Amino acid sequence: MARTPAAANPRKRKPNPLRARRLDAVDWKDTALLRTFISDRGKIRSRRVTGLSPRQQRQVAAAIRTAREMALLPYPNAARN
Repeated sequence: MARTPAAANPRKRKPNPLRARRLDAVDWKDTALLRTFISDRGKIRSRRVTGLSPRQQRQVAAAIRTAREMALLPYPNAARN
């Protein structure tokens, strides 16, 4: 069975959550928004998962790191059993 080329089977792009909320910049004080980009283990979700542009992903990651420094968001749990 032959595989079809990627161009013949286009995938639907994820909707951009920042464009949906009509946001131009990401604020590190908006923890409700930033929590949507963090996994349940506290890790920053990848662009592939979030659907952000590269520039927006960098802004979100920087805002999450700043919010963690200010103790508004948790750091990822590095403890392993």
